[in-house]
Formats: sequence, C-alpha cells, structure tokens
Amino acid sequence: MIPAIRIQQVAKRYGSLQALGGVDLEVAQGEFFGLLGPNGAGKTTLISSLAGLVRPDSGTLEVMGHDVQSDYRNARRNLGVVPQEIVFDPFFSVRETLKFQSGYFGIRDNDDWIDEILANLDLTNKAHANMRTLSGGMKRRVMVAQALVHRPPVIVLDEPTAGVDVELRQTLWQFVRRLNQDGHTIVLTTHYLEEAESLCSRIAMLKAGRVVALDSTENLLSSHANHALRFRLAEGDVLPLVFEGRATRSEEGWVLPFEDYSEVGALVDTLRNAGCTLQDLEIGKPDLEEVFLDVMKGQAS
Repeated sequence: MIPAIRIQQVAKRYGSLQALGGVDLEVAQGEFFGLLGPNGAGKTTLISSLAGLVRPDSGTLEVMGHDVQSDYRNARRNLGVVPQEIVFDPFFSVRETLKFQSGYFGIRDNDDWIDEILANLDLTNKAHANMRTLSGGMKRRVMVAQALVHRPPVIVLDEPTAGVDVELRQTLWQFVRRLNQDGHTIVLTTHYLEEAESLCSRIAMLKAGRVVALDSTENLLSSHANHALRFRLAEGDVLPLVFEGRATRSEEGWVLPFEDYSEVGALVDTLRNAGCTLQDLEIGKPDLEEVFLDVMKGQAS
C-alpha cells in the first residue's frame, strides 16, 4: 500500500534562514499522525510545501502517490488542509463559501455532505450567516469545513484549535476521530501537547527544519519520560541527602522521578524515616510535554 504522504529530502531556504533541512517522512494511510515542534521549526513551511503553496529548493513530496509538483491536480484533490491563519471571503454566507469551495474541485450537488459537515461542526444555525458576522471560533469551524467538502483521504490540521473554546475542541475532535475511523489519514500540528498525546498514534518532532524524533506515541513516552513522585514537605523539613541531585524543586514542592511503581513504597519510607512529614503526595504519569522538552533540550542547535 502506498503511503498517504511521502516526503523525501525536502529542503527550503529563505535567504540565510534554513526553514527545512532535508526532511524525510512517511505517513501511512489511515494514520493519526502528529507533527510537533517549537515556533519556527518548519512545520508550516512543510505543510505549505505539501499543499503546493511553497516550492522547496530540493526533494519530493507525494500525496497518495501523486507528486505535489508534477501531478499537482491529483495531489491537491487528495489533500484537505486547515491552515493556521483564518482567511475568508467577507461577501458570502457559510453555505455559499462551502459551495464555492466544492466548485474549485469540480464537485456539484453535494448538499447532503455539506449538511453533514455543518451539523458535525455545530454550524447548521449559521449556514446562511455572512462570514463577516461570525466569531473567530466560528470562522475556524468554517475553515475546517472547507478542507473537508471534497472528501479528501488525507487531512492536515495546522493548529485547528488555536484560540477556540473547549466546546469546539470536543466537537471537532469527535468529528475528526470519526473521519479517522472511516479511513481518513489525519496529520495534526498543535501546541496543545495533551491533544497530540491522546489523538496521535505516531509523532514526529521538528527542530530547526529537521526531524529530531520519530516514533509511536507509546514508545516516545516510555523512552523519554519517567514517572514522578510529586510531594510537599512540612515547613522546616529537609529533603534527605540520598535524594539530592535526583529530586528537583517545583512550585508545589519536590519532583522525584522513578521508573517503576514498585519503587514508590521505598521512596515514601525513605522520606518518613528521615523524619519528613508529607503534606501532599501525587504520583505523576509521564506526559508528552516532558518528552517534548527533553527532546528539544537534547537537540540544541
């Protein structure tokens, strides 16, 4: 089976700035894939290259086997992109916007699909509202709807929940999960790492235009992050010497990493035997934020 997305040695410079430094990446059909990185890492340049909006200096990009440059029409037909920026035509209603977007792909008489998209994004009661009258969150919902009107097998979501309320996030992710279950390939970029952790089965991390980590979410969590015992001692209590250099201070107290839950009892006993009084205790699981910070620190440029 051909990959949904194939990126080979893609490089792009803007003057002295290297936006992409030879990116190699494949996303399988049906995957829910995360593309993460700090600001300026090259995520948007890579997505823009995939959508044919930016021409890379070298390398090739394919969508469902179609080269983005030499077979642009078919590559674009197989791709739906929700951009980070909100762009809209102020002269049309929501439904008119979606009808025009359908027309760009030669699609007519798809009112049933448009109705379904509107319903799933909670836009039905805004169908005849002018785009200018919508809130920022509602406009972002329309951006998502525009990316879906031609039923693309590959959907790229570039920060789709930036600046939107909790209700929209839940509605959007329910819909996107369903699309993924139906076979659509989803590529997500987000600064909300808890979203990527819960949604994505595999993740690539970019820094300075290069892939610095690529693995399943489960493997990234297990290989880069530890469990941690978070605790607060009574005023005047001193951390036992055995934990110095291992435990770190936080706003709430102390953070003591460990690898296996069987260690917890011994760690707590050590604190108590040293005369410490635990006023608060929490066992924290590893999360993607820890992994992300660890990877970025280990990839200093």
